[in-house]
Amino acid sequence: QVQLVESGGGLVQPGGSLRLSCAASGSRFSTYAMAWYRQAPEKQRELVASITSSGRTNYVDSVKGRFTISRTNAKKSVFLQMNNLKPEDTAVYYCNAGGDYSSNYPSNYWGRGTQVTVSS
Repeated sequence: QVQLVESGGGLVQPGGSLRLSCAASGSRFSTYAMAWYRQAPEKQRELVASITSSGRTNYVDSVKGRFTISRTNAKKSVFLQMNNLKPEDTAVYYCNAGGDYSSNYPSNYWGRGTQVTVSS
């Protein structure tokens, strides 16, 4: 089993930046693809960014050029650097581990989420 804990969310003004962290437990972290999803109230959960075990990344079009996903296997963590934040980025951001993200198939391993609010 995998346990995931997100952190780093908060309230920022448009144009600001945040860095989200997801700390994972388990011995096989280095073999897992990882992803960030987000969910705004009354909206479907959306795949934002993913990274494979070898470091290949993918992003939803709306965040390309603004967000960067990265990982460090030594610390069993995945990060999401979010720059030039927009109000439409407001959502709860969730970490997911071990899914098939190229097909948008998340696993059942989720963190509890961290709130990101972008508002003036």
